[in-house]
Amino acid sequence: MGHVEDRWYKVIRHPGGRKERIKSDLFGKGMRYRVRYIGPDGRERSQSFPDRAKRDAEAFLVSTETDKLRGSYVDPKAGRITFAEYAEDWLRTRSFDESTRESTEFRVRKHLVPFFGSRQLASIKPGHIREWDAGMVGKLAPATRAVVFAHLRTILGAAVDDERIAKNPCSAASVKPPRPVQRRVVPWRADEVSAIRRGLAERYRPMVDLGAGCGMRQGEIFGLGVDDIDFASGSVHVVRQVKVVRSRLVFGLPKNDRDRRVPLPESVTQSLKEHADKYPPLSITLPWEDPFSDERVTVPLVFTTTRRGAIKRATFDGKSWRPAVEAAGIVPTRATGMHALRHFYASALLDAGESIKALASYLGHSDPGFTLRVYTHLMPASEERTRRAIDDLFR
Repeated sequence: MGHVEDRWYKVIRHPGGRKERIKSDLFGKGMRYRVRYIGPDGRERSQSFPDRAKRDAEAFLVSTETDKLRGSYVDPKAGRITFAEYAEDWLRTRSFDESTRESTEFRVRKHLVPFFGSRQLASIKPGHIREWDAGMVGKLAPATRAVVFAHLRTILGAAVDDERIAKNPCSAASVKPPRPVQRRVVPWRADEVSAIRRGLAERYRPMVDLGAGCGMRQGEIFGLGVDDIDFASGSVHVVRQVKVVRSRLVFGLPKNDRDRRVPLPESVTQSLKEHADKYPPLSITLPWEDPFSDERVTVPLVFTTTRRGAIKRATFDGKSWRPAVEAAGIVPTRATGMHALRHFYASALLDAGESIKALASYLGHSDPGFTLRVYTHLMPASEERTRRAIDDLFR
């Protein structure tokens, strides 16, 4: 059992057993009370308190002994590491693919370290979280705020797991996580998709067919190999994407690290065959995931640039996609990228009666619930389906 020591006084014994409490050499200097106790690892630890704080020292001792019995003890000294130091350690030891690591490092260092960096982990309170979030309003888009807050909560959650702090201040009831604004998806019409397709160079037009007809992401289309297309079974095996990591092109797994098979419509099949006749596949070699890795992968890509290289998203968007969107009479915004073709695909399948579970699988969503939240408003109204079902039965 621990005890509270008064460092300003000491007890001496006189002959005959009489005890006398006298001032020590430390009287009036530094912290007066020192709590001494044995930690769960068997080592003696201490915590000091100033004059007139004996009750605080005793409360600390009671709390410490209780936490030891409950198995929730955290060494107060463990939380003295600064947020910046711990965040860098978290970034170093966290398992990411390289593109995710790059974006996470950027957000943590730009939006979290300036505010929390010099603070000790144990000193970060829910009020600091609320203050930081309020300061980000207007500076960051709601979606970005939500992502950065998730990083903060994960870092402090790891500190709890590492027994640096007792609880995560981000989980306090007074802290309300920022939520991104849910914008209702408005799919393009078929004529708008066709107009954008016509505005692209001929060698890139089948990309629109894959986006609108198979729901593939832009990077997945760029990384499509000729061996990934199974014309016999009528399917596309989505196994990789082309992405930019630290300003360099690499091959990598699709989003969520999940490959998938997508039905290949006959119209898209014909488009790809005609494309292959005019623009034969080219074998492209790129690093896998990490641009500085020695691992190289060679893929006969279906789509390449006029300079016989892999397609870089920023270059394609600026020189090909955006002009085609403008030529189709559509105002370019964040919502008019190639990702909009996936919305067109989703709306077409839902209108045809496809299930949310199947749609989530084709789109590569890890959670069908996410698919439902994004596209539920595009599903045919239940009242109309009910009328149609009963009318068909009575007929």
